[in-house]
Amino acid sequence: MAPSVRLSPAARSLFDEPLAIAVQGLGPQQQVTLRTSLRDETGELFQACARYQAGDDGELDLARCPALPGGSFSGLEPMGLLWALQPQKPFRRLVKRDVRSPFLLQLEVFEGHGEPPARLLAQAHHERAFLRDGVRRVPVREGRIRATLFLPPGNGPFPGIIDLYGTGGGLPEYRACLLANYGFAVLALAFYGYEDLPKEMKEFHLEYFEEAVNYMLQHTQVKGPGIGLLGISKGGDLCISMASFLKGITATALINGSVANVGAVLHYKDITIPPLGVNAKRIKVGKSGIADIVDVLNNPLEGPDRQSFIPLEKAECRFLFIVGQDDRNWKSEFFAVEGSKRLQAHGKEKPEIVCYPGAGHYIEPPFFPMCAASIHLLVGKPVVWGGEPKAHCEAQIDAWQQIRAFFCKHLMGKPSETCSKL
Repeated sequence: MAPSVRLSPAARSLFDEPLAIAVQGLGPQQQVTLRTSLRDETGELFQACARYQAGDDGELDLARCPALPGGSFSGLEPMGLLWALQPQKPFRRLVKRDVRSPFLLQLEVFEGHGEPPARLLAQAHHERAFLRDGVRRVPVREGRIRATLFLPPGNGPFPGIIDLYGTGGGLPEYRACLLANYGFAVLALAFYGYEDLPKEMKEFHLEYFEEAVNYMLQHTQVKGPGIGLLGISKGGDLCISMASFLKGITATALINGSVANVGAVLHYKDITIPPLGVNAKRIKVGKSGIADIVDVLNNPLEGPDRQSFIPLEKAECRFLFIVGQDDRNWKSEFFAVEGSKRLQAHGKEKPEIVCYPGAGHYIEPPFFPMCAASIHLLVGKPVVWGGEPKAHCEAQIDAWQQIRAFFCKHLMGKPSETCSKL
């Protein structure tokens, strides 16, 4: 029997779902190299490879066979060929630009453990999709709002969430649509660097975000009385500002966010919150030329920088802080702890804080490969984001469950156990 690749699901799966990989028809204890390849929409190539030895029966099941040393990873890692994908050019990060089309994953099986790979024995293709069948993608251009709304299949109304990314700008939709697959109405909201929105991050007006909150609260497919907010990085402190000043927010989840306003002046009515001060002299640049910016921000508990601390004690919502303890962008754990202290000092409920050792800054939905370093738009050069690939991958899987359970509990009033099965 000629070797063949067996995948489950066979042809197509959602990007945040596990993929079972096996090879059959090999010789007893035959040594092979498995390689995965994926190109993003710009043509950038991401690859991972691992060395294996088939069992006595010529079967190789990645759920049972550990990878041998010498590849992108080793040990028992059923999903290693996905989370270990690395760009073939430095400083590229895997993102999905158009969620309407899947990523095409190519899997190849080569004879032996040589470099470069020897004879090709078998190959397979698999689609990693973002939209579950029946999820509706609705571009939103109402008033000033520049966004995309994702509505789950079936009859609503659904619990609503606004999803914000960070300083990269634009309108990333992939996390929002993956979340909509679980029964949430999710608005991916652009706030700069997109269409007619400001081109640079100089100042933000909370009235723009208030418009988006009101849009969701008034939408016939969004279940009230309040909505959730989800933000990563700069999107995190914007979510805290929204929760602190705007009505109708029930639950706010932050991924490596700051409790101080960062990077741009924030205005709301007659209130102005200055950005936290920075000291570029604290940037460390190693021999590789990659910058470590973790110490660049000032302490928001000291001196005039205290004015940048967002008054999150005004919020009438529950908070969840997701923290990568190896975040090299800024001190996410410090921010979460100080936010918790401030809430409790004002008699508010203690927030949930979930910390992940070995996780870096970009905690994405499951199975996105860890981005170790890439160009930071505000710094203008490559920066290190932190993280150790395996620990980071495990953090992404758990954080995704924590975020869904948090919104389930506070937006649907359901215990997290029932939600994790959605």
